Amino acid sequence: MKCEDLLKALSDYIDGEIDPSICEEFEKHLRDCEPCKIVVDTVRKTILLYKGTEVYKLPYELKERIHKLLREKWKEKFPAAEC
Repeated sequence: MKCEDLLKALSDYIDGEIDPSICEEFEKHLRDCEPCKIVVDTVRKTILLYKGTEVYKLPYELKERIHKLLREKWKEKFPAAEC
């Protein structure tokens, strides 16, 4: 398994939804690849960190300002695309 293959399957692996045969390859790769170990560990820690956090409703005005800014940035980056 290559690093890019591991990254493509990362979400399913962390969620425990990966095919068992792929899981063995995944774990074998992790034993030998320090950068991928770090990525998997970081994603797991991030999920645990945010898992228990409260969801806050944004004030309408703030939500609208954020959406407007994102649309403007999108148009700057992708002028031919429609929003």
